[in-house]
Formats: sequence, structure tokens, C-alpha cells
Amino acid sequence: MPRLQLALRVPDLPAAITFYTKLFGTEPAKLRDGYANFAIAEPPLKLVLTEGAPGEDTRLDHLGVEVDSSEAVHAATSRLSGAGLATTEESDTTCCYALQDKVWVHGPGQEPWEVYVVKADADTLARQQDSACCGSPADTDSKEPATVGGCC
Repeated sequence: MPRLQLALRVPDLPAAITFYTKLFGTEPAKLRDGYANFAIAEPPLKLVLTEGAPGEDTRLDHLGVEVDSSEAVHAATSRLSGAGLATTEESDTTCCYALQDKVWVHGPGQEPWEVYVVKADADTLARQQDSACCGSPADTDSKEPATVGGCC
């Protein structure tokens, strides 16, 4: 079943984990160095927390829709492209300690959205330093990922 994803960059990861554990009444589904995610059943939400700079305000990193299969990602890509939106695809990318297929689009305020599937667990946060991993590519007309500050 698809669910929405909200990715936040937080200045104090342990405090954020404590707060969101209490808010949603569930422990993180995945906890790694500088990273946590919650698979919340009700409401259906994937909450991703990445560690930001100490003292900075929490900020939105990106939004997403987690789907069940690569076929669903491809269908979303076709639908979004067909609707005239610029898309950037990533296949077999390592992001957020997971192997994923995804497609990126930007909303009218340049808010980044991804439609993605998690194919398997991975041992690393991102595949490489210049990966668009979980921070959307800055230029959706390009097929090359842009440099971003972090990963979901």
C-alpha cells in the first residue's frame, strides 16, 4: 500500500527520535548513524529524520510517495511525464541505507517530491558524495543527479 513520506533535517536527532516516538506511539523502523525512519501505520506515513547542523531549525528536506514495486515507479514516471512535469529517474540507487528505484519532480514552489520503492537494505547512506540521494536533483531537466547536502 502506498504511503506518504515526510523527510525532515533535524538539529538534534536523539531528541527528534524521542519526540516522534512519543507523538506516533512507535519506535523507529530503521536507526543508523545520523538517520532514522518511522514506518507509521496510522496515519500511513514514512517519517524520515536526517541529522542536520546543531543549532539550526528543523527544515523540510523533501516529500515522497513510497510505492510497492519498480513497476509502480515506472507507471508514476509515465503519468508525471505525460502530465507535462519534468522528471528525473534514478534506478538501483543506494539511498537511506536502502537500494531504491525512484523518480523526482518539483512542485510549483520548488518543493522536491520523489516516488520510490525500497528494493533491499543497504549498508551505506548514499551511493556517492554527489548522489541526489534523497535530496532531489536541483535541475529536473537533467538526467544527472545534482549535488545535495544529505540523504533521507
